[in-house]
Amino acid sequence: MRRFNLIILSLLLVILAFTTSTASAATASTSKINASKNNKALRLRDNYDIIISGAGMGGLSAGIQAARMGASVLIIEPSSLIGGQAIAAGVSTMDSFTDFNNSGFNSGIYLEFINKVKNYYDARGKSMGTCYWYPGSVAFEPHIGREALLNLIAEARAKGRKPLDVFLNSNIIKVNKHNNKIISVNVNFNGNFTRDVKCKVLIDAGEYGDVLALANAGYRAGNSETPFINHDALIQEITWAAVIKKYINGVPENLSLKDKAPLPGYDLAKRNYENFVTKDGFDFNFKFPVETPLNFASHNAYRGLPDSSTPYNYDASKSNWNYITKTVLNWGNDYPGTYGWNGRRGLPAAYLEDLNLRDKIERDALIKTLHFIYYIQNELGEDWSVDDSEYNFDLKDLPKAARDLPREWQEIARHMPPIPYVRESRRVLGDYVLTSEELLQNSLSYRDGHTSNEFYDAIAIGGYILDLHGANTDADMEYNFDEKAASQAYNRPRGHFQVPLRALIAKNVDNLIAAEKNLSMSRLTAGALRLQPICMMTGQAAGALAALAALNNKDIKDIKAIKVQWELLNSGVILSLCKYNDVPQGHKLHNAIEIMNLYNLIAPKEYPRQALYEAYDMEDIYAQTGAGKVMKGKDTGYFGLDDLVTRSECELIINKALNALNLDVKLDKLDKPEAFITRGDFAKVLCDAFNFENIKALSKFKFDKSQHRHAEYVEKLAGLGVLDVYRADRDFKFGRPVTRGEAADMLARAMAIAN
Repeated sequence: MRRFNLIILSLLLVILAFTTSTASAATASTSKINASKNNKALRLRDNYDIIISGAGMGGLSAGIQAARMGASVLIIEPSSLIGGQAIAAGVSTMDSFTDFNNSGFNSGIYLEFINKVKNYYDARGKSMGTCYWYPGSVAFEPHIGREALLNLIAEARAKGRKPLDVFLNSNIIKVNKHNNKIISVNVNFNGNFTRDVKCKVLIDAGEYGDVLALANAGYRAGNSETPFINHDALIQEITWAAVIKKYINGVPENLSLKDKAPLPGYDLAKRNYENFVTKDGFDFNFKFPVETPLNFASHNAYRGLPDSSTPYNYDASKSNWNYITKTVLNWGNDYPGTYGWNGRRGLPAAYLEDLNLRDKIERDALIKTLHFIYYIQNELGEDWSVDDSEYNFDLKDLPKAARDLPREWQEIARHMPPIPYVRESRRVLGDYVLTSEELLQNSLSYRDGHTSNEFYDAIAIGGYILDLHGANTDADMEYNFDEKAASQAYNRPRGHFQVPLRALIAKNVDNLIAAEKNLSMSRLTAGALRLQPICMMTGQAAGALAALAALNNKDIKDIKAIKVQWELLNSGVILSLCKYNDVPQGHKLHNAIEIMNLYNLIAPKEYPRQALYEAYDMEDIYAQTGAGKVMKGKDTGYFGLDDLVTRSECELIINKALNALNLDVKLDKLDKPEAFITRGDFAKVLCDAFNFENIKALSKFKFDKSQHRHAEYVEKLAGLGVLDVYRADRDFKFGRPVTRGEAADMLARAMAIAN
């Protein structure tokens, strides 16, 4: 229960943290996803800019971002559904909160996705805040999430110039390389045929990191790494979740397990579930540690979902717990769980390496959840069973784990997610490894007198604890990263944290990118980066990086972080942990100020001073929620947009920008250092500093003709979009002084287009 307590504590303390409806709908789902924008069946091409393994939350975000940028994309998904852990695995209670939208930490494609889902429920007068005992939470029915993802795919296809193709029930079975570069992959399509498909970039966004092994990329599994993978090293447990609902008129006969013979092993499973939920269990009382076992209503409020099948509305407020009619079974059914694997919590790394063992483990995990449903009906006497409107596969399409079950149990299994929730995959070996200590220090930015510990190459923001489901003893940790069991508490992030671009890049394969739970990071760090929101954000960044490399015929490592960041910022992604009251989200200079923060180019007039929460009563849920308000960006700094820039300040910030880009250039000292620099002089200094001679104009915009001595520099920068901050002024006003906000915008744009 300690692990469970930590999860809930974090969620409420920090406020951090393809489905089908009928058998015929399963066929419709496949044809819909495998259809182009003209609604014709996809034509598999011989060559794509980018191939992505996995149509989970990270893989789809990568594909959508890359397609929006003009790349051709092929996504290969082994299962029958898109959406990975959130949809195909049924874990559709998000570890993020609606409260965060205004603070800017939900952003990019993830926020687009959540807003689509929210619009659906808003139109029906229903709340999304139905889980984690907290009405500010985010939850949705998997089939509604699936429709939102399909909508995002369709929009990307409609606007894209090149194909965005998604094939389900298909596997990459071989990766073909020349030296250190991937040239093609061999794909098995729906078990019908295999084919080589060429690509410029390959992204691994699968649930297990299987492509890392196929590409012969170095990787970590548990606390071991290639070429010496220890199959006995432990990784986190998996969970085969299930969406269950209350049947008001009694459970239909085909979904009822009452008075039927249980599956083998039920007696042990029953003792396990008696520790979590009983008829006369406790109400969750908003205090920690949680008193267990809980009663069934409190249990349901932990992973509660909205229910589209009823006209009634509820949220996760305590007064509504008895009225919740749909929830996810994802508590107490971790596999192997309480009784462990050979006496220890966790699974062996062989689960990732040995496909036969993987099949056996997943079958046992499925059965454990079937035991839970049996327990609910027979021991608790509740009229709850699997939701028959959520997943509904033909028996011939059952997951491999369910195919040899007795017929009455297959009837239940065919209404369950087709894949388990896999918390830990292989992790790519990179030149850089993100550790939990770095994550902690990064999260301390702007707190208790700290200024910036931001990652200069940040590409995503997340927020969660270092949460490992099993495999969390000293023996399971990576001592080479100075991590041990106690590090879970010591290095726990104290707020939101960033993910650096470096963590996505493979060390020994030139055009391979990691996009989800397989980044170059320690096991403990992976415990904080495995959630759906951050996977979508790292996936979006992977898509941007891949598109820039593919469309410019460059190696991944040759793409500067600033170019990826500028694409992401212009796609609505928030990258900096620092907030200013004079640069709110949506401000026209917001993106430029984010770049100033990340590269520490222009210091604000006043930094935020957000307090840490250590003084709060850890068992007082209301104090914790109050602390969360402090940590949601309510305490902001002041940038000073309208203050003027001196010539010495201009020299300083441009030299810092050149150094950040590793450009071997340095400005000469400017005369009259204390004088304010004018627009015309700033334009000349930028042109002198950055080599723009070989960069073609990106815009036809021109200012009114002028005879000013710096007119040629202004004309050049206008064509490159560097002077867009002045677009409203057809007359450039060469002699007007430059403000800090204007300087930031011009400098950020210059950095983004520099070679």
